[in-house]
Amino acid sequence: MPNHDIHCRFFSQEDLLAAGCLDIRMAMKAAEESIHAYQNGDVLFPEKIVQIFDDSTQERINCLPATFNRKQICGVKWVSVFPPNPVQYGIQNLSAVIILSEIEHGFPIAFMEGTLCSNLRVGSVGALAAKYLARKNSESIGFIGAGEQAKMHLIAMKTAIPTLKECRVAAKLGTEEDQFVREMSAIIPEMEFSATNSNLEAAIQGVDVIVTATSAQAPLLKAKWMKPGAFYSHIGGWEDEYKVAQQCDKIVCDDWDTVKHRTQTLSRMYKDGVLTDTDIYANIADLVTKKKLGRERDDERIYFNAVGLAYVDVGIAMAMYEQACEAGLGQDL
Repeated sequence: MPNHDIHCRFFSQEDLLAAGCLDIRMAMKAAEESIHAYQNGDVLFPEKIVQIFDDSTQERINCLPATFNRKQICGVKWVSVFPPNPVQYGIQNLSAVIILSEIEHGFPIAFMEGTLCSNLRVGSVGALAAKYLARKNSESIGFIGAGEQAKMHLIAMKTAIPTLKECRVAAKLGTEEDQFVREMSAIIPEMEFSATNSNLEAAIQGVDVIVTATSAQAPLLKAKWMKPGAFYSHIGGWEDEYKVAQQCDKIVCDDWDTVKHRTQTLSRMYKDGVLTDTDIYANIADLVTKKKLGRERDDERIYFNAVGLAYVDVGIAMAMYEQACEAGLGQDL
């Protein structure tokens, strides 16, 4: 009689952390490999499904699938983003799960906590962009936003730019800044941290690397704060005034065709007719595959906007899955 058991492994966040999956270098490598695979036609990448429950707060759940044909793996990230959570309930605003299936028989092989992977993807793609676009001798980084995405981005940026030695942070609440400084100074003790008591200009004025990691739908970042030579990694929604992008020498996206249909600053500019396709210098894939150069001068202002590509999430999830399996972790279902 044939055995009809279907075995699938469950990996908690604790399993993934114990397997050493909180590894920016691993995630950056998986992201680059995923980009190469996509460029080579190896990846099926359908449109994501977005279910928005409140337009004013952007509370939503997204379904993001992708398939790697050569590896015979199909994956999906199911991610919720509920911006009011931290203030209203004192809990995180993002949570995710990931399912991986083999496509020989179509059976699931892994069910994974996905918040770690999702945050790793955001950080690693930002770090990948910084690898090509930030000044190599950058020393200072400023954050607007102090949540989990900001924390992961700092770890990622420090990995990509080891010369970083000063970090400033501004958030809506001073308690958020204090928590950011307390937690991140324990992780990167050699870095000098300063909270700005919600003074956005003090956090950003004159820094080499700028990161906005908020759920704001308002232009918080001002163009006059961005010095020549600065690299800006835009994570959230409408976080900066139009003049920020307009003064930049290069605008790079993870995927411009995806970005321009969303609600970020660049997509708003596109809809308002003040930004066109020809204003976009490159996608990150153009830099990874050497089709275009990254930073060419120390005084270039460069803007990077990523909205997230599901195939990169799935590529990182596959690397985490392999590492956790090798470590003998996870629960057989």
